[in-house]
Amino acid sequence: MGQSFTPGSAPDQPLAQIAQGRGYTYGCAVTARLIAEEPDFAALVAREAGLLVPEYEAKFDTLQPEQGRFDTGPLDALLRWAEHFRKPLRGHALIWHNALPDWVPPVLAESRARAQGVMEAHFDHVLAHTRERIRDWDVVNEPIANPPGSDVPEPPGNSGDLRDSPWLRALGPDYVAIALRAARQRDRTLRLTLNDYGVEADSPPAEEKRRRLLRLLRSLRDRNVALDAVGIQGHLQMREAFSPAIFSAFVKDIRALGLQVLITELDVREVKPPVGDFVARDSAVAQRVHAFASAAFEGGARTLLTWGISDRWSWLHREQTVALDPGDVHRGLPYDWELNRKQMWRALARAFLGQGVG
Repeated sequence: MGQSFTPGSAPDQPLAQIAQGRGYTYGCAVTARLIAEEPDFAALVAREAGLLVPEYEAKFDTLQPEQGRFDTGPLDALLRWAEHFRKPLRGHALIWHNALPDWVPPVLAESRARAQGVMEAHFDHVLAHTRERIRDWDVVNEPIANPPGSDVPEPPGNSGDLRDSPWLRALGPDYVAIALRAARQRDRTLRLTLNDYGVEADSPPAEEKRRRLLRLLRSLRDRNVALDAVGIQGHLQMREAFSPAIFSAFVKDIRALGLQVLITELDVREVKPPVGDFVARDSAVAQRVHAFASAAFEGGARTLLTWGISDRWSWLHREQTVALDPGDVHRGLPYDWELNRKQMWRALARAFLGQGVG
């Protein structure tokens, strides 16, 4: 199992402060409802995080539930809270195959012109509305197809590098470039990020997905398509092997293209059923997180966000397809259900400090 992280193995400071002291940024995902209804959550985020990302308030179905009718209320609530605490908020996500309201797919299917018009109208309103307050957007989220052997592989008929989606079917393989160019046209200084998952493990599907992502990035670069950063989500799974050397080299390959790298959605999914008591489980999760974060930083990443901050509010127990058996929860975030710092918190602190596992 390796040596456990001990309570005294990291400074007693917020993660954001520890990270900032070494030139890094730490942040987490939030929701307007939790900020408004859970004072413990709001206080924890206010203390620990230096950067925020909305879990759902900036997705298409929330922002434009009906064609031409925009609702920025939930996102505006988050922005006001973030501004009060002087914390930047990044945008997630403009174009994605999920979180689309029912009206979008049939309209996209009408014609290429209609599809591009829907995209541009959404960008016009959203980017204008958030221009002064959000300076980094996941413009395209999860465009890469899952290879054979993945948890959810692509349908057999889809043999390309890009995931089957309403956007791909409507606009063809160039939809990623179309979206990035449209975003750049509307905001010359916005950081444009392409965000994806499933590239972290030491496994054949992850290796193939890394190759596919690099092919897309090189193609965009060769065509002078605007792109500033790549987000690697970091939804880690303990059942998968991890190689720090392989992952660090992958991050360096992205950096060599002149792109920044962010870890955007870090959390850890344990095996079913979990192995060992809480101390043993937390130690295993901490070891994996320290190895992953350290490899990302060694490769050149400077920003890391966790997808939430406490196990109590994590999607890992709300989403039944990934949840553990009733009565147990994944221990995959820095704070536990009772809001105690876990070994994962100390693992992140030590990774930010450039220290070993203790």
